[in-house]
Amino acid sequence: MTLSGALPRYDRRQDYQWNYDHAPSPSERDIPAIPGEWVFCGLPVASPLGMPAGPLLNGDWILYYAALGFDVLTYKTVRSVSRGCYDLPNLQPVLTGMLQGDEVEVPASEEMTGSWAVSFGMPSQGPEAWRRDVERTRGALATEKLLSVSVVATIQEGWSVEDTADDYARCAGWAVESGADCIETNFSCPNVSTPDGQLYQVPADAAVVAARVREQIGRVPLIVKIGHVTRSEQAEELLVAISPYVDGVAMTNSVATTVRCPDGSQLFDGQARGICGAATLEASLEQTRVFAELVERVGYSLSLIGVGGAAICTDVQNYLAAGASAVHIATAAMVDPLVAIRIREDWGSAGEESGH
Repeated sequence: MTLSGALPRYDRRQDYQWNYDHAPSPSERDIPAIPGEWVFCGLPVASPLGMPAGPLLNGDWILYYAALGFDVLTYKTVRSVSRGCYDLPNLQPVLTGMLQGDEVEVPASEEMTGSWAVSFGMPSQGPEAWRRDVERTRGALATEKLLSVSVVATIQEGWSVEDTADDYARCAGWAVESGADCIETNFSCPNVSTPDGQLYQVPADAAVVAARVREQIGRVPLIVKIGHVTRSEQAEELLVAISPYVDGVAMTNSVATTVRCPDGSQLFDGQARGICGAATLEASLEQTRVFAELVERVGYSLSLIGVGGAAICTDVQNYLAAGASAVHIATAAMVDPLVAIRIREDWGSAGEESGH
């Protein structure tokens, strides 16, 4: 297991199952408080700092990062059947500046400099395994921490959108029964070819799924995870469709493009992969602003969760200023597990007194 300082982290040179099986143990550390009162989709929480599903492969990974200053932990996307991970590389460093979504390709890099292409394919343990693990995790997690569980349908040939909605709802119901505080429906994955990976781009279908999940989980907070949206008209159409059923929208699930190796060949058989990390910060901040303006103008009762490129205290505060009520950090936390503690220390030293 590789180290960041004295702390273990996800080893991108090992496969997914190895990392699943070698989760680090939590360590006792002083966690500086972030002043203010904070709320995540209607639930009180100690800070706006959370983690999206990507790095949190199982309950042990969740407990590890919970002990390092994250307050909303999102269990990696689960399914109604088991699903294996794509072959290596699953995390391929790339060299790029800020992405806007119209890039044709980015070059691969030997070393991580802030951004990487992510290629997992939404693997999942079987439901019996993950349901037990979610229940164990909620029991071991501090009461002031929130456990969100990300779910996705496993679409079969010939399925209708109603079939897809039923599968999402099935997983969501199981997660709630196992103790999930929140449910996140994953409507965006640039690395799969099935409709669930682009559901956020079909608002009518997204609404069918969100309505079915809401019916299944009752009053439990429901978050929809979406991808890169570049037009305000597209954002408004999506919000109109899903707002009756959801409590929050998490964005952005990467910016997709292809990856070229130094020898001229293309990785991933030339298929696009989601780029995550520093290169997505500006696009994700702008998307947060677009959605926040719509929420305010139309009066939707929705929380926005900023995701994409945040790594330092200023990034988090910029997301909050853009209209997010919480900020989830993945890439920076995988590279440096102490990132939440560093953000908290910098927040305190700056004398910030604002809250949401």
